[in-house]
Amino acid sequence: MKTVYKLMWTGLCIVLASCSDMLDLKPKTELAADSYFQTAEQFGAALNGAYATLQEGDMYGNWYVFSEIPSDNTRNQLSGSVTDQDEFDKFYIRTTNPYIASFWNMSYKGISRVNTVLGRIDNVSIDPALSDRYKRECKFLRALMYFNLVRVYGDVPLVLKEISISESYDLVREPADAVYRQIVDDLKEAEALPASYSADGDIGRATSGAAKALLGKVYLTLNSYQEAETKLAEVVNTSAYALLENTPGSLNRDGYAAVFNPNNHNSRETVFEVQFKKGGFGEGSPFPNNFAPENSGTNVVALGSTGGNNIPETDVYEAYEEGDLRRDFSMSLGYYDARADNTWVDSRYVNKYLDIPYQSGDSNNNFPVIRYADVMLMYAEALNLNGKTAQACDYLNRVRRRGFGYQTTETSPVDIRTSDRGEFLLAVEHERRVELAFEGHRWFDLVRTGRALEVLTSKGFKLNASNLVCPVPQKQIDVNPKLVQNDYEIIPK
Repeated sequence: MKTVYKLMWTGLCIVLASCSDMLDLKPKTELAADSYFQTAEQFGAALNGAYATLQEGDMYGNWYVFSEIPSDNTRNQLSGSVTDQDEFDKFYIRTTNPYIASFWNMSYKGISRVNTVLGRIDNVSIDPALSDRYKRECKFLRALMYFNLVRVYGDVPLVLKEISISESYDLVREPADAVYRQIVDDLKEAEALPASYSADGDIGRATSGAAKALLGKVYLTLNSYQEAETKLAEVVNTSAYALLENTPGSLNRDGYAAVFNPNNHNSRETVFEVQFKKGGFGEGSPFPNNFAPENSGTNVVALGSTGGNNIPETDVYEAYEEGDLRRDFSMSLGYYDARADNTWVDSRYVNKYLDIPYQSGDSNNNFPVIRYADVMLMYAEALNLNGKTAQACDYLNRVRRRGFGYQTTETSPVDIRTSDRGEFLLAVEHERRVELAFEGHRWFDLVRTGRALEVLTSKGFKLNASNLVCPVPQKQIDVNPKLVQNDYEIIPK
């Protein structure tokens, strides 16, 4: 068994196939599903199928469209009349935009898969400990998917069981508060997951640390700062995780680079990653090809197409301070073109996810949903909001030191010391931007702190409060008029 890839999903495509025009909530072949779910191995394969949805281009494969392009970090590549990503960058998202439609569908497909496991596993005699673990993994995955859904669309249908096609026509959008309550409940159950897994085939599965870290992020999003501090402290104070250190001696970025080395995934800094594996199995990640500059040939990525997507803005390049070694690792200003006597080509691109593909769109780069540096910075933010600014500086500085080439525990010239709560909030906002650049955090950080409108309008973006969530896909409303559309205003540019 491989590391939580979707290799076992192929045999489930008939069993768990879903209706394409609806919320993807009901298997077409119910009889096949009833006859399939009989053994622990079959439930394990079904659970792997739920993990597999995270790999899809409609989920984390294109997560940058929702999480980076609307922010001041990146912009899209316009190609002819194609403006689907540009709508996110300039806040004129159509209700027929294919990205909002595919993300909605894939999210509910994943939720359908976990609900199928949860609804059937108690009817079969399998090892109780394994059954409980599978159910908790399902709760984590469902919470993660709903957390993304509610942040993207606001109120969304809350489906917690298998439903029929006719029942899907009666779904309504539940208030975001209710969705968040369910997310919290699911993650509280998922906290009882194992702290780690010994079998190679289980690497990449949700753990107790992942559940606690995600719960801490949810609490921060809900402005429940004391609960966030308490939960994140449980992750910070465990020995299961650590920042990867730079090599002692001269200033270097070895530790930071090691986090993204395809040969070093699932390290001690990993809390939860979407697993990818190249090799022609349909398990590889698209990021190196997708983010390489358009028409760059083999100068940036050794094999395959070049998408020119997720282009870093000049603003994020200039956000890095002098001496911050994370900048030139995370992004590049261009490349030397071997096809033209090594002429320099100005073309900014994300450099964080580089691997030699097996074939186009087939690389070994995992996607870091939560890593320990993220947890440390969230913990620092929660401490500060609870009036513990001096203590918060210690955790921020551990992350910051590594970025400038120091050891995380040594006093350094770049340390930040302040007792001013507001000053620290800006410092941690900045540190999250440069540490976690292009990892899917910037837009949602600005939204949850209430800073999106202030920061982006000051930089010339035209948006208002209605643009903080996406429209509901029009196709969903067409098949179920009970789903009310968001009041998304397109501002004249």
